[in-house]
Amino acid sequence: MQLFAWLLVAAAVVAVLRVYVTLRRLRRQEADDWDEHLVKNLRAQGGDPFKPSAVDFFFDLPDQPACEQVKAALAARGYSVDFRRVDPARGDGFTLHALVSMRISVPEMQTLRRELTALAVHHGGRYDGWATTGITRAARSGGAPPRSRP
Repeated sequence: MQLFAWLLVAAAVVAVLRVYVTLRRLRRQEADDWDEHLVKNLRAQGGDPFKPSAVDFFFDLPDQPACEQVKAALAARGYSVDFRRVDPARGDGFTLHALVSMRISVPEMQTLRRELTALAVHHGGRYDGWATTGITRAARSGGAPPRSRP
């Protein structure tokens, strides 16, 4: 009888792990799909994937030292960076904006999202996505916001 109980516990652990792995995979796929969706909308509106475009990246960070460190990391990669304190009525953190001219492709944007998410998390913040001119409200289905979702 004790062996049966251990087998039942082991089966429950395996089931929980499978659910966890599946949910992580779905979350990553959803973020990848969002980047792909934005790139497709840009191209549908006449965006040229072979021509560099100005791309804005957005971060929410907890304090000025975190902003300075993220700014230094991004500036070393050629980004133009500015940050400011969030309106006190909306929170007590900082918002950081980075701008770079680059070709926009699905794999590149997905890779950047993963890298920038890791950078933000490392400094106690959150990567809030990207935007570029050319993705208009009319082209977004369902009134989706202009920035990608991490």
